[in-house]
Amino acid sequence: MRLHEISRPKGSRRKIKRLGRGSGSGHGKTSTKGHKGLKARSGAGGKLRIGFEGGQMPLIRRVPKHGFSSRSRSVVQIVNVEELNAFRKDDTVTPAKMKEENLIRSAQKSVKILGNGEIKKPLNVQAHFYSKGAKEKIVKAGGEAAVIKKEVTQAGKK
Repeated sequence: MRLHEISRPKGSRRKIKRLGRGSGSGHGKTSTKGHKGLKARSGAGGKLRIGFEGGQMPLIRRVPKHGFSSRSRSVVQIVNVEELNAFRKDDTVTPAKMKEENLIRSAQKSVKILGNGEIKKPLNVQAHFYSKGAKEKIVKAGGEAAVIKKEVTQAGKK
């Protein structure tokens, strides 16, 4: 096979559809748009809006709507006191260390410690929020419950 013998695969180069060039072009008169109607119009007059179903009640209006999603919902990650037993005695427990232990999903979002379970060792815990019972249990075990000052993160924001 030589370079001058190579040809394109069949159908790889199609002729462009040249509209409005007379009846001899094969696309004359109505320019492949049929007769009249909305879709035969040019410009903005020939566009259908999203969700338009030909005058039928659109799906978005037929489906029942319920519920409410607050845009200012605060996102707080929850850790129970008993889960803190995964750390060594006298450790400083920060959100970053909780993330390493897979107790929370993100070290950037707020953390609240709840008082479910018992803590068996003294720990220096740093979190954004504490329940009353959790704070008492941490202090009773000989640890410290420090509050991290930070705005409460909102849904969709950092």
